[in-house]
Amino acid sequence: MSWRRALKDTARSGIAVEKKRLEPLIAVRGAAGLAIVIALSLWLFGPAAAASSAFGAFQAAIATFQRSWRPRPELAIASGTSLAVSTFLGYLTISKEPLFLALLVVWTFAAGMSWAAGPTIGLIASSNVAIMLVTVTLPTSVAQAAGHAAMMIVGGLVQAALIVLFPVRRWGAHRDALADALAAEADYARRLRHDPVASFDPQPLMEARNAAAVTPRQARRRPAELHGARGIAERIRPVLASLADPAMGVPAEGHARDRVRELLASAAALLDAAAHAIRHGEPVAAPPAALATFRTPDTGSILTGAPYRAMTRLNTLLQDVVETAGGTPQEDTPHEGARSGARGTAHSAENDGRSTPRPAPTDPGARGTAHSAENDGPSTPGRAPTHPGARGTARPARTPRSRPTTRTRPTFLALIPKALKAMRGELHRGSPITRHATRVSAVAATGYILGTWLPLGHGYWAPLTSVMVMRPDFSQTYSRAVARLAGTVIGVAVATGVVQAATPGTLQSGTLAVASAALMYLLMRTGQFATQACIAAYVVFLLGMGGEEWTQTVPERVLLTLMGGLLAMLAYAVYPAWETPRLRTRLADWLAAQGPYVAAVFGSYADPSVRDAPDVRGALLTARTARAAWHAAVARATAEPVRHRGLSRTAADDAEDALAQLGRVAMLLEAHLPERGATPVPPAARFADALRESTHKGAKAIRERRVPTWDAVREALDAWETEDTDKVVRNTATLVLDTLTELSEALDTAVPPMTLDGTAPEKPDGPRDPKDSATR
Repeated sequence: MSWRRALKDTARSGIAVEKKRLEPLIAVRGAAGLAIVIALSLWLFGPAAAASSAFGAFQAAIATFQRSWRPRPELAIASGTSLAVSTFLGYLTISKEPLFLALLVVWTFAAGMSWAAGPTIGLIASSNVAIMLVTVTLPTSVAQAAGHAAMMIVGGLVQAALIVLFPVRRWGAHRDALADALAAEADYARRLRHDPVASFDPQPLMEARNAAAVTPRQARRRPAELHGARGIAERIRPVLASLADPAMGVPAEGHARDRVRELLASAAALLDAAAHAIRHGEPVAAPPAALATFRTPDTGSILTGAPYRAMTRLNTLLQDVVETAGGTPQEDTPHEGARSGARGTAHSAENDGRSTPRPAPTDPGARGTAHSAENDGPSTPGRAPTHPGARGTARPARTPRSRPTTRTRPTFLALIPKALKAMRGELHRGSPITRHATRVSAVAATGYILGTWLPLGHGYWAPLTSVMVMRPDFSQTYSRAVARLAGTVIGVAVATGVVQAATPGTLQSGTLAVASAALMYLLMRTGQFATQACIAAYVVFLLGMGGEEWTQTVPERVLLTLMGGLLAMLAYAVYPAWETPRLRTRLADWLAAQGPYVAAVFGSYADPSVRDAPDVRGALLTARTARAAWHAAVARATAEPVRHRGLSRTAADDAEDALAQLGRVAMLLEAHLPERGATPVPPAARFADALRESTHKGAKAIRERRVPTWDAVREALDAWETEDTDKVVRNTATLVLDTLTELSEALDTAVPPMTLDGTAPEKPDGPRDPKDSATR
């Protein structure tokens, strides 16, 4: 991508306004805390202290808006306290410019490194440094500086108290995350009706898993419908894929395919109903037509083998999710004996694994032991399992089991050592976080020196802008710089017009500042342009409350904002941290994580008596994390104005398709993991070992710009003696080798030699399109 196009795209992104769900009650709560702090400070100390304390309360409220499933009051307190310490130390050194510059460099470098601990901490630290540049100019003595710092802490305490006393949608974010996961699977089921090998983005499931982490106190108060549904959603996804894929036994067309489409449509309707019930806390309104599909008596004679097992498990899991979404705890609800067959997947434990033994299945057709279509099927021909949502069906009581282990949310104090460890891990020369910290500290010092040297006054606006807009990646830095400048011009123009027309006094200026902050809180998630416009108006009104005239702040603010934004953009161009050259490393990381997951699935078939579902589950979570890191890196690299270095866009897309197909093939096999006591498949162990070793070496080859080879995997597959009991596993191993071969072909960008007739030689026969089920 050229620089011209990159700048055009980032500028368009910066001024874009996104359509997001607004949270007016949360905005009102943050504005109320700000109003309380301003009123208290005006009454006790006067306008200058009120302006300082308002910045503390303003920043504390912003901290609670960051990505979190439950707002942390500790974040508000930490934000106000850190700003207070920064302001006090800054005031002590502001009279000695070299000492203040040294403090500014150290503070901005630490804020830049804090991005290693996550965007929430990075944003809070950067904002505190930026606001400190303003607040250090307000006190006139050490005593006043201490008083202002104390009121900033009070501002954080007030916002924290409001969060505790007036919670808004206490479990709303958790409900939305879980409902989004179920809705994503409903959409997946619908797409599978038309495209049996459709892809699925696991991001909603990852978000739901993150939302499931709660403190012990929250776990005791969590609504019943939020217990267990996520684990069921995890198990539904591979079953849906297994039911739809032609490679698992259902022809691409015919009566069986029509029945599968009906089952998928009914599953989608039931999942949508469960998602709606969880999102709004209402009873599940299961569509009668969807329920009737699972009562069709001839399903057992139409579907046999692996498709029948998938249908049985899907029926059981849908019944589970309907009961859970309706608020019925799973441990109190009796289940069919066939449900134990549905526990054969790697997702059986709601919270990432459980060692409690499960009862043996009573329905042989629901077992995950036999894998040949000839030996599978219902024990009673023509008998379909009980439909989801049926309440009048007599079902034997399920063997009691222990309550699922709750995913624990770390406390705020427990996050501190983790954040410091993450920062230490990124403190090396090649780290993009370290390069960002170096850039932002150098730009902040340069901007402060230039702002002080220019005869404009208020020289801190330049470094303030730079610190606020600079981010570790290119696109965010440039888009935020454009948004900052455009928003500042609009916000200052509107605020100046109000001040000139109304000439507000101290109380009126404070009220206008609170209104601007409330609007900013309301529009914060819609984009940087609206946010920066509201912040600009807020600062004009707040400094007007402190006694400054608009003519003292507006002209130089616009000019110095422009200078700060240009410095930030120039710094990234001079000392960049491009993501494009690191794409190979990200791809290698994904392969290194995907390989152990696929190997763990095959290892479960080698000796089912000792298989441990958490091993597969843990490997799957690691692979998902690596996949998300790859997609984030590709998104950043796409916006960068640099050429690829060894991994073209086409090669990256093809390699991504191959790795995604590799995970999908393993997921199909995972949907039929055997129960303990099933017939072992010894060749699967040799294949798993070869796959684990080869993917590790393949990842190393990708990092070293070599094409990976899969000789060990091919040899293990050739040595596999095909038997009737492991036909599905053996065929799946063949698909795995095919996808690995496609990965190597995607990375082999060398130009093939020409033949005598001037054409390229034909490549060996084999599946070319991972989505082509016919070739598989």
